[in-house]
Amino acid sequence: MESHGTTDRTTAAEQLAALQDQRSALADRVVQPWWYDALLGLLVAGFVSSYATRDARWITLALVVLALGGLGLVQVYRRRTGLWVSGLRPGATQRAIRAWAVLYAVVLAAGAVAEFLMQVRGAMVVAGVVIGAGLVLVSRWWARLYVAELRGGL
Repeated sequence: MESHGTTDRTTAAEQLAALQDQRSALADRVVQPWWYDALLGLLVAGFVSSYATRDARWITLALVVLALGGLGLVQVYRRRTGLWVSGLRPGATQRAIRAWAVLYAVVLAAGAVAEFLMQVRGAMVVAGVVIGAGLVLVSRWWARLYVAELRGGL
């Protein structure tokens, strides 16, 4: 038989407060340091820029560096925070992911058209820099959205 007295409400309120404290503590530790975003942006910029070489070996090397660098960043983040949060998780962070996808697609397409159809040498380097810088900003935005979601209550 359930009791709906003060003790149950008090216990429930204490449990909710404890959960909120845990979420707040998690929010304090999940934000990546600035250099994480900078390195991620550099890795992506380097990969996109590698297309300007028009050499499959350099592009492949850039892809390997991107993959290894990305895995390294995941490991560093896990070591620092004790967890990994998928960038594709549902929630408020989806706005940042959609913005990133649009930025990436539009800038990559414009760079490719300029580099390969209009023969503007180095256009993919410019596209890579724009995409990398955009990723740094979107990554910071994503983290702020996630922290706000964690602090937002149950």
